[in-house]
Amino acid sequence: MMNKMIDRSGFKDLLRDGMTILVGGFMAAGTSETLIDAVVESGVKNLHIICSDAGYENKGVGRLVTSGQASRLTASHVGLNPLVGKKMTEGSLEVELVPQGTLVERIRSGGAGLGGVLTPTGLGTIVEDGKQVIRIKEKDYLLEEAIRGDLAIILGHQIDEMGNIIYRGTTRNFNPLMATAADLVVAAGQEIVAKGSLNPEMIATPHPLVDHIMKEDV
Repeated sequence: MMNKMIDRSGFKDLLRDGMTILVGGFMAAGTSETLIDAVVESGVKNLHIICSDAGYENKGVGRLVTSGQASRLTASHVGLNPLVGKKMTEGSLEVELVPQGTLVERIRSGGAGLGGVLTPTGLGTIVEDGKQVIRIKEKDYLLEEAIRGDLAIILGHQIDEMGNIIYRGTTRNFNPLMATAADLVVAAGQEIVAKGSLNPEMIATPHPLVDHIMKEDV
């Protein structure tokens, strides 16, 4: 069995300027603060961060906005992080707001190898600007292109030594999805357990999707 364990230094070695990073969690619940810490410490910049939301100024992906390392953010809402609005106004942060269901489907499409998804959501609004409208059976749809990332950083409750992941409660939000749609997946576990100790029916992210694991500092 390949050793998937990685330490903070090894994780930092995977980072580079200009990466597109998918981050699991919802309002920072289910986001690995340990991996966010390491990204902040690394000093990499010009990052495109894709998450359900902008977190808070001092928690979750919001810390990458606060540090100035994120130059672009794709999210479904940013209202809990007033710094995002300030940076948008200044022009120092490019923000793409995507309806949450559309965001989910774009990431799912990326993970499934599809080109995108057709949705009526956003028709006749600014969401439609610059996008292709496709008519099917007398009904219009927006073509929303698939999303993939260079790296996904996710948080699991229990992760075994192979990289199989069980989530707990709302921390499951977005994490299993993100794990399907990135070239490299690093998962932090609140608990690291022995191979074979997890109930296979509870595993939400199977080990072939996970490249590296590390212990979440709690």
